Amino acid sequence: MAEIIDGKAVAQAVRNEVRGAAEEFRKKFGRPPGLATVLVGSNPASITYVRNKRKACAECGIESFAHEPAESTRTEELLELVRSLNARPDVDGILVQLPLPPAIDADRVIDALDPDKDVDGLHPWNQARLVLGRDGLRPCTPLGVMRLLDSKRVRLEGARAVVVGRSALVGKPVAFLLLERHATVTLCHSRTRDLAEEIGRADVVVAAIGRARHVRGEWIRPGATVIDVGINRGADGKLVGDVEFDAAKERAGMITPVPGGVGPMTIAMLLSNTVHAAERREHAARA
Repeated sequence: MAEIIDGKAVAQAVRNEVRGAAEEFRKKFGRPPGLATVLVGSNPASITYVRNKRKACAECGIESFAHEPAESTRTEELLELVRSLNARPDVDGILVQLPLPPAIDADRVIDALDPDKDVDGLHPWNQARLVLGRDGLRPCTPLGVMRLLDSKRVRLEGARAVVVGRSALVGKPVAFLLLERHATVTLCHSRTRDLAEEIGRADVVVAAIGRARHVRGEWIRPGATVIDVGINRGADGKLVGDVEFDAAKERAGMITPVPGGVGPMTIAMLLSNTVHAAERREHAARA
């Protein structure tokens, strides 16, 4: 029976670290770290996510600045808002909640962000810095995956790691973060010919394909570590991951549950990124 990796507990530890770092930042620079959130329209899930992020900021000593343009906002209007936030000295991080309404060009909006305030790590410059192994802001969910692995001291150097999913938000970045830690990484996706064989060789499996229970428990190598990034609604309405959890936990050495695994880590790492961005900006201004 696999050991369950408690994402809530690890996320709380990160939040405690952020709270301390934010207080030290305030004492040193005379202001709190600042995060601007941009929520366009009235998508119910996005409203909930952003509300939780603002609440988390307040709990950790980060000042949040809420911007909620109407659904009818045009791309140029949103670009103007982003540019104004780029110029504000009290804003260290900018979070544009995705998805944006279909009429808005999301790529142009992300490209307009100041890369040093891009706390989601999605700007092309930050993606390129990740690929090149240079310092930069990394996407939050992949950072959360790595923190969960580190919380259990999972040995990554030389390990075979399989990432299932190739999105720019999770799959690709987590593959490069694993490479930075000297894992031997295979990046799989919906068109991989023999997914079961690839997963069966893996010491570490990161499932982020966005399909409920797509990774079968019988595919898991005995003793492997399984990180399930997926959040899907099952036929019964309950949240389930991309991994067939009940069967997988019989074979895995360690596994994250859904909910309560990777999910809590995303907001925690967003807070961490915000403080990191604030520190980098202040140090650069004084260099």
